Order: sequence, then C-alpha cells, then structure tokens
Amino acid sequence: MRYIKYLLPVVVCTFVYVLLSVMFGQNSINCYSDMEYQKKIISKQTSKLQNINNELTLELTALQNDKDVIAAYARKLNYVRDGEKLVKINGLKPAQTSIYDTGSVVKHEDSKFLSEKFCKIIAIFFGVLSLIIVFIFQKEQNYTI
Repeated sequence: MRYIKYLLPVVVCTFVYVLLSVMFGQNSINCYSDMEYQKKIISKQTSKLQNINNELTLELTALQNDKDVIAAYARKLNYVRDGEKLVKINGLKPAQTSIYDTGSVVKHEDSKFLSEKFCKIIAIFFGVLSLIIVFIFQKEQNYTI
C-alpha cells in the first residue's frame, strides 16, 4: 500500500508523455494530417502535369505526321507555299500561341511538432509535480491523524 502512492507520479509522467507524443510529436496525428494534405496537393499537380504531357505528345505526333498541321504552323510563322500569295493586314492582333500553364512549384513543407526531448521534459515536470502533491497530501494526512 505504501508504494502505490509513488506509482501515481509514474503514471502521470507516462500519460503526459504519451499524450504529448501522440498529439504534438514528430509522428503525431497533426503531422499525419499535414502529410495527407500535401499528398493531395502533389497528386493534383501530378495529374495536371500528366494531362499537359498528353496534350503535348498529341501535338508532337500531329506535327511529325499530319501535313495539314505542319502547314498551319508554318503559316503562323509567316511561311508560304509556292504559288501562294502573302497578304498582311495591319492593325490586327497577332495570333496567340498556346502557352501551357504548368502550375506553381510544389515544395515539401515540414510539419511543426514538439521535439521528443521537449515532450520528455514536460512529462518529467508533471511527474515531479504530482510527486510533490503526493508528499503534500501525505504530510497533511500525518498531521490530522
């Protein structure tokens, strides 16, 4: 019975340490949700880049194989075939070329967490505090007896 009162600070210390580690530590729930959010952003960016890659592959294939597409691009660059006449009209906006938006750069962001050392220090502090409380209540009980 005498040692049970010393078990309380150990239990408090362990509980505080586990609670801090699970909620705010390096492998905590908060860090896990941050990583899941970053994973979603990276997946979206990857699918956008894959779509752009597919479009560019189709455009490259058309430029390599389709004579009409080659002729259309040549006309955009002011080339003409033999026998064609070039007529320039002033005052019109130039034709816009396709500019592919690849999006923004996605960088890994480190999650914010409490270090393992800090969690242990706080847990030991609460353990010592609960030990002091046990001693205070033990002395009060000794005086009242």
